[in-house]
Amino acid sequence: MSHRLLALATAALAITIAAPAAPAHAERLKDLVDVEGVRDNQLVGYGLVVGLAGTGDDASSAAVRRPLAALMKKLGVTVAETELKAKNVAAVLVTADLPPFARPGQELDVLVSSTGSAKSLAGGTLIATPLRGADLEVYAVAQGPLTVGGFAAEGATGSSRKKNHVTVGRLPEGATVERAAPGALDGDQLTLVLRDADFTTARRIAEAIDAALGAGVTSVADPGAVTVAVPRAWRGKVAALVAELEPLEVVPDAPARIVIDERTGTIVVGAEVRLGAAAIAHGGLHVTVDEARAVSQPGALSGGASVEVPETTVDVQEDDGRLVYTAGAPTVADLATALDALGAKPRDLVAIFQALRTAGALRAEVVIQ
Repeated sequence: MSHRLLALATAALAITIAAPAAPAHAERLKDLVDVEGVRDNQLVGYGLVVGLAGTGDDASSAAVRRPLAALMKKLGVTVAETELKAKNVAAVLVTADLPPFARPGQELDVLVSSTGSAKSLAGGTLIATPLRGADLEVYAVAQGPLTVGGFAAEGATGSSRKKNHVTVGRLPEGATVERAAPGALDGDQLTLVLRDADFTTARRIAEAIDAALGAGVTSVADPGAVTVAVPRAWRGKVAALVAELEPLEVVPDAPARIVIDERTGTIVVGAEVRLGAAAIAHGGLHVTVDEARAVSQPGALSGGASVEVPETTVDVQEDDGRLVYTAGAPTVADLATALDALGAKPRDLVAIFQALRTAGALRAEVVIQ
């Protein structure tokens, strides 16, 4: 019986097919490109979380003792490393994203992750931790109580209960920017970087900008970027120029692509995929293995022992292959109808799509995740 492959509720395995081809929809330039140099910068620091209820790192861990002793020395307390029992302290890595043009005084969200043997960071407080960029300069300092979305508990007999991941916590607005983020929007040239490099889309973006600012202000050297020469009237006002360009609408081009996740059986077919004339045969091999347990009893007075003997039966059946002919599918909906006639399951479509592409009937990029 033919199965309706587009009904996702029929199984956990699913095939998702885009809607039938429709007039292309224009997107804002703001959603298609980024301005070169205007990007986030990653920050990282090594710090200590204190105040844990005995769920910190191993008390003998040098990774905790040494920075804790150094911290106490800076605060005017000299303690030998060997005298520290750091069960309530955990060594952590602190990470954050520094947005473009961040200014001193702005606050950032921070992620704190245990690096040692701590069982939980719940209830802990991060001690002031410098956050450095790739240039090793300090751009922010993080400190504050952690938020952990879960809990972990252990009993004296070894029983335990745990919810969610408790060795990672967050500090909403827990870091303060101390140094301005690198970046500038000065100069007489602006480079727009496409989020999805494509020759056709880059050309359409250049045409839209030329229509707004005047012919010849753009150039396309490669499919990944469009260079804009800042007109004389906009010199010194590049930020305002970017704001002027962001609402421009462009119709992006999309490649014919099929994405296959073989682990879950999910298949996504792009709207540009077309199927040429082809004859498709599909057959399946079913193998059923049944195993039962039986007991072999020894003879009377034999001195033997009862033995468990497995009994296994194997049944193999092969479906009759069916040959289905399609004269070609000009739209995704027609492609779905043609494949639906086979009655194949989503996992079977992985092999079918690959075979169609090899035969030349499917002109699309097949991406396997």
